[in-house]
Amino acid sequence: MHVMEGFLPPMWCAIWYILSGIVVGYGIIKINKLVKEQPEVKPLLAVAGAFMFILSSLKLPSVTGSCSHPCGNGLSAVLFGVPITAVLATVVLLFQALLLAHGGLTTLGANVFSMGIMGPLGGVIVWKILKGKINSTWAVMLAAIAADWITYVTTSVQLTLAFPGDNPVNTLMTFLTVFAVTQVPLAIAEGLLTALLWDKIKELRPDILLKLGLIDESEVPHYAQVMETGGAE
Repeated sequence: MHVMEGFLPPMWCAIWYILSGIVVGYGIIKINKLVKEQPEVKPLLAVAGAFMFILSSLKLPSVTGSCSHPCGNGLSAVLFGVPITAVLATVVLLFQALLLAHGGLTTLGANVFSMGIMGPLGGVIVWKILKGKINSTWAVMLAAIAADWITYVTTSVQLTLAFPGDNPVNTLMTFLTVFAVTQVPLAIAEGLLTALLWDKIKELRPDILLKLGLIDESEVPHYAQVMETGGAE
């Protein structure tokens, strides 16, 4: 997914920087407000960022100028929404560009737009559709899969816009087909891993998920029992 350094024309680098910068700027405001109002979420912000960094560093060769890997952006999208995920993705992608030569500085805006904005947006939409209808673990798994796939659809569109060829539709289908070979199984594995982490968070800190309005007490019966006896914090 990471478009490599120097691969995109300057015009498209500028466009993706401007679009991503607007969302990241709003995300910084959202993070400051969230941390002031609910300081207990700081460790969860770190976990979401670290999860994204580790998974998106596991790259495989793919389309020229790009690569395939899990994204890890679905968990943050469900926990904190798109703007905050865009900020976390910016930090992740900046460190990967500087320390791992994974992605690039000129293509940072494009990579943030796909992995930090559009992918998470797809995950949030799936989460909101399924929330309350099925167990949150299954909803998170499907949201993570959607976030991964939409990230790669966005990268395919970005590459097509920059290099449309003689027939842009055929070019887009070529990019999507090449990515699909690796990304379909990778996204499913990522969804399962994200669901396992979600269950662990739900087991250890259900109070944060309840406070963020992501689950209700029916999913954490033991926590509800403690609340009823007045023994909870």
